[in-house]
Amino acid sequence: MSGFILSCSSTVDLSREYLAKRDIRYICFPYEIDGKDFKDDLGLTIPYRKFYDMIREGSDTKTSQINISEYIAYFEKLLTEGQDILHLDFSSGLSGSVNSAMNAASMLAEKYPERRIIVIDSLCASAGHGLFVDKAADLRDEGMGLDELARWLEENKLHLNHWFFSTTLKYYIKGGRVSKPAGYIGEVLGICPLLHVDWAGKLVPMEKIRSKKKVKKRIVEKMIEHAYDGLNYSDKCFVSNSDCYEDAKEVADLIEATFPNLKGNVEIFDIGTIIGSHAGPGTVAVFFWGKDR
Repeated sequence: MSGFILSCSSTVDLSREYLAKRDIRYICFPYEIDGKDFKDDLGLTIPYRKFYDMIREGSDTKTSQINISEYIAYFEKLLTEGQDILHLDFSSGLSGSVNSAMNAASMLAEKYPERRIIVIDSLCASAGHGLFVDKAADLRDEGMGLDELARWLEENKLHLNHWFFSTTLKYYIKGGRVSKPAGYIGEVLGICPLLHVDWAGKLVPMEKIRSKKKVKKRIVEKMIEHAYDGLNYSDKCFVSNSDCYEDAKEVADLIEATFPNLKGNVEIFDIGTIIGSHAGPGTVAVFFWGKDR
């Protein structure tokens, strides 16, 4: 036993089975579809294919933060197991939820003075958040204690690189992030925006690339440029996708062919309902350890 519980939010975009296998607990973000409330329960209530089909058919989605009372209830249930908690939350650059987690931890410290809750702002998103939590699980399993692990994660979180591309501008237009005239021209030209998550944990557009074939090649070039040891990269790589598995698989195959020393195969996961509500179908993301963002 490690002596502490490793915890995260559902925005890690890993599968329920993967989290269970790694002994990682999670709290679900809330969201709405057409005014009805749901929990981001990793595809249990609404399977991802159905969720993205609903978006394609015009359903409106809205995401919310996890509030303090929800975090208090979640943390308190874990504390009854008699262990400390290390909770790695969604990027503060994309949500204020981590502030609620920190406030909840402070409030519970008075009630449970013998226990500790450490909350870390991951500055990560989607399966980048997942890869961050997965690394924490690796180091925990190797015997790293709570304080040492928390320090390591704080010192290294900006080494977790995130690169995304979208195969359509439709949902950028719908969300108001791209104007209708610019979006129309971009769609005609086959523009696929390439983005990354910066040092503040915010999603930032980087390049406009014409055609899916070119953007897939470009995202692997970004990994060569930014990964630890370049082509000799030897750690894990996660890929996530919003209902465009074939595109994600093609990128994963390119990565495996380019980086012969990867730690295992590239793991492919689904982009969940929180990020998927904003990105829409057709997004592929690549995550790996490398240069400071």
